[in-house]
Amino acid sequence: MHKYFGKSGLLAASLENFRPRQGQLQMAEAIHALLSEQRTDGQEAALKLLIEAETGIGKTLAYLLPAVVSGRRIVVSTATITLQDQILGKEIPLLEQILDEKIEVVCVKGRQNYLCYYRWFQYRSSPQLPVADDIDCKAIDAWLLKTESGDRAELEWLPDYSPLWAKISAQSHQCLGGDCPEASLCFINTLRRKAGAAHLLVVNHHLFFSDLSLRTSGYGELLPRYQGVIFDEAHHLENVASTFFGVSFSQYQVLDLVADIERQAMADLAPSLADRIISSVRGIQGRVETFQSLFPDLKGRYPLADLIDGNDRWYDEVKHLAVGLEGMTTELEQHEVHGEGWRTLRKRAEELLANLVEIALPEVVPIRGRLVHWYERRQRSVALSATPINVADNLKESLYPMVDYCVLTSATLTTAGDFGYVCERLGLGEEVETLRLPSPFDYRRRTCLYVPPGNFPTPAEPSYIEKLCAEIYDILQLSQGKALVLCTSFKGMDLVAEYLEQRLQFPVLVQGRASRHSLLQQFTEITDSVLVAVASFWEGVDVPGDSLSCVVIDKLPFEAPNDPVLQARIADIRESGGNPFFDFQVPRAVLTLRQGIGRLMRASDDYGLIAVMDNRLFSKGYGRTFRASLPPSPVTRTLRDVDAFFRRF
Repeated sequence: MHKYFGKSGLLAASLENFRPRQGQLQMAEAIHALLSEQRTDGQEAALKLLIEAETGIGKTLAYLLPAVVSGRRIVVSTATITLQDQILGKEIPLLEQILDEKIEVVCVKGRQNYLCYYRWFQYRSSPQLPVADDIDCKAIDAWLLKTESGDRAELEWLPDYSPLWAKISAQSHQCLGGDCPEASLCFINTLRRKAGAAHLLVVNHHLFFSDLSLRTSGYGELLPRYQGVIFDEAHHLENVASTFFGVSFSQYQVLDLVADIERQAMADLAPSLADRIISSVRGIQGRVETFQSLFPDLKGRYPLADLIDGNDRWYDEVKHLAVGLEGMTTELEQHEVHGEGWRTLRKRAEELLANLVEIALPEVVPIRGRLVHWYERRQRSVALSATPINVADNLKESLYPMVDYCVLTSATLTTAGDFGYVCERLGLGEEVETLRLPSPFDYRRRTCLYVPPGNFPTPAEPSYIEKLCAEIYDILQLSQGKALVLCTSFKGMDLVAEYLEQRLQFPVLVQGRASRHSLLQQFTEITDSVLVAVASFWEGVDVPGDSLSCVVIDKLPFEAPNDPVLQARIADIRESGGNPFFDFQVPRAVLTLRQGIGRLMRASDDYGLIAVMDNRLFSKGYGRTFRASLPPSPVTRTLRDVDAFFRRF
């Protein structure tokens, strides 16, 4: 790897401002060594490597180059589209230039991202096409004359939640397979052929685990066979894997199935027969509405057991809905002579029935691992889920034996320098190799960490929010804006934003008032602006330069313990003899805090203030764990020092 990443290597020859980084070379060499090992007879699980590569290491190139030169088929799985775009639009062209060869790489997205010609032709020929849709349809007609991928990402004018796209996309549960009359045009078939010839496959975590779920259940696969997988942004793996190793049921899934049955009937059956089956399946809509009425109107996520215990109608209504789904399955089975589409619809009905029974009547089916059963009440719908309490065993059974090589990397994988938490949650045993690469950025000279003085109220005190807003205002006056203010709740975000808007002379941008892309573009271009945000803005924000010279975090990001999955995991650790606060809640908060702080330094010449507005960093014993996990920034507890810091720059 030295010939690529060394001082006189190929990267230095190709990039004018390339600076050799020892950490990048170490990471590349470790991955190259792993991928060069031959799997031995009797080896039952993947060779595994866990790498924390902090900001500035250049980890994307450090894993891509060894993957490309290995000669093996490798899947690169990321959590965000932003990173996928960076890999395909920036890193791969650079590697092709360095290696002087074409790299066979394919980005594979979920099926719903691609247009289905069969559904498109069905929809386009509808005599009841709305006028507004007709305009969009003409634009799609023109696009189809030139697109090679059929990827909706090329339709920049199409809204994210377009109802039109839902009617014409290539959903897996609507695919006719080999019986489709448009199979020769199918974008999914074309994508599979390209993927089969590629050595590097770029996917997201959701698609990867969807494919893994299909493989382990014996229902086929989305991706061609591969020898290794590299997970970037691996700190997301537990949450994503939990979704795919569990099951779900929602009223929208039922109503979506009914709508597809109606479309299939109109396309395949004589009018009298179509009217009969449509009338028959519509009957289940009433049962779904009655079932939904069992749930309180209060939005949020709640344990299902609490609802069942206090509801005398539960079992009768669940069985009533189950009987309706069973009848729908029988009805669909009778129409399978009309084509593969009816078989697909019947399988969907069977799956919905099975999921409903497993989640809502767990005593009826065999226990499939340890699951927490919960529901989520949304504005107009209800969704039920059964989620694994711990995915470690699932990963040990389904992932690690499936591949020869597994690399997991992220900028945030350790707590106080220890990989123990991530290893336990992801089922990584003592055999896993670990590598920790600290950031090469000069945090000691170019940053400062501010924590309020000891008399500052804790988040639990009534005066906290008022003092918080005033203190943030004072800090932003010293920084002259240029700040990302990260909050741990929407309520906190709204209160802070309102306070700042009424007093600051700098532009205040607030999450939710425009798209994420638009907000970040404005924040970058308006140098003295302030962006107040929650949730997704804690990571994936990459704004080098003067526009981001201050990151303010309202408090330590402990998760609210009322989430049913979190509650179940806390109880599980307690029952196993562990301490859920120190073994689980603190490490999770540490990783989130590190992600937020990581927004500040994005280039070696960046500088700035990190302000964590929570004096529990010093007043509580667990504060030592947080402090030991942060960059080596000088600490101050006075605004006088903050003023001096900004004056220096």
